[in-house]
Amino acid sequence: MAEVKEVKEITGGVTAAKGFRAAAAAAEIKYKGRTDMAMIYSETPCVAAGTFTTNVVKAAPVKWDQNVVYHHPAAQAVICNSGIANACTGEEGYGYCRQTAEAAAEILGIPTESVLVASTGVIGMQIPIDRIVNGVKMMVPVLADTLEAGTEAAKAIMTTDTVKKEVAVQVEIGGKTVTVGGMCKGSGMIHPNMCTMLGFVTTDAAISKEMLQLALSEDVKDTYNMVSVDGDTSTNDTVLLLANGKAENPEITEKNQDFELFCKALSYVNTTLAKSIAGDGEGATALFEVKIVGAKSKEQAVTLAKSVVTSSLTKAAIYGHDANWGRILCAMGYSGAQFDPEKVDLYFESKAGKLKIIENGVSTGYSEEEATKILSQEAVTAIADIKMGTAQATAWGCDLTYDYIKINADYRS
Repeated sequence: MAEVKEVKEITGGVTAAKGFRAAAAAAEIKYKGRTDMAMIYSETPCVAAGTFTTNVVKAAPVKWDQNVVYHHPAAQAVICNSGIANACTGEEGYGYCRQTAEAAAEILGIPTESVLVASTGVIGMQIPIDRIVNGVKMMVPVLADTLEAGTEAAKAIMTTDTVKKEVAVQVEIGGKTVTVGGMCKGSGMIHPNMCTMLGFVTTDAAISKEMLQLALSEDVKDTYNMVSVDGDTSTNDTVLLLANGKAENPEITEKNQDFELFCKALSYVNTTLAKSIAGDGEGATALFEVKIVGAKSKEQAVTLAKSVVTSSLTKAAIYGHDANWGRILCAMGYSGAQFDPEKVDLYFESKAGKLKIIENGVSTGYSEEEATKILSQEAVTAIADIKMGTAQATAWGCDLTYDYIKINADYRS
């Protein structure tokens, strides 16, 4: 089918699109012996879009970025540090955002208000601004548009993440090749409600600021907002999307075929990044995907999928490779969404096969041995058909392991 070929994955991340450079530095913000600062820079000013945490407690960088995205016409650089979140740090913390932006702006020769900042790590500590500024000074001279530079930036923003997370795609729009690339970090304190991590997406598409924001705001509903690791919505959750227009496609200023193609490319990037977060949940051994099909409405499907993927008992069963389907039906039942449990079909699926577990709310008499084999893979899907309509939704999470407790019991140390 031609539609499948429209969006093509390529090797790369935030430096894949034309005109974007990246760098990383070991600034010793909190960690030693590893990089802990990253920079993304566009050779030309970008229109910017952003989505941010719904937590009432918002970190200083979130407030800074909201001001830049909502009230300034252009952005050109992003500075991110890991180790300390700069959250619950008052006016002093917000002042450090400004000082970070000012340091980058001075060296790069761009306006202070075109520099976005982000932080991730421990809440409540003030960031060492002298080390942050030194990190900025280290990164600017080594900014590069290479694949390696993007990868190093992706590594630098990790905290409890065990793997870097980056992806890039290309799509033809208006006779021009448009590239969308991104990187993110997220492993714990991950729960749906825009957004569940730090994500940075770059594109050389020519698109208006209004349409860029519309594309991102709509897409997070089906991507990042459908991820949950532990039910905790962070203070720092941010996704930033920068577009510099260097692909030279006809500018996208309205909902049309070009806009739909761009949205497909963006969705591919965001879905890939969202799933990589879920699969790398703290202590996780498996990506857990929940699909609700046959729903009466999208809202109903979303509610049911999220309820199952966040159920601690279900997540523990997935860790134990136990087909304890009663926990899934129970989680659906307390979700608040109305359905008939005596009409539900449930399947477990992985690369080891697919097995119908219940039919019309009753066990099929399935083989426990076969079920365990399916649930022993690194990616497991539960599919629930509630037979009420044609709407569906997919949520992503992970299993709940002993290591999740170990990681979070001594996170500050």
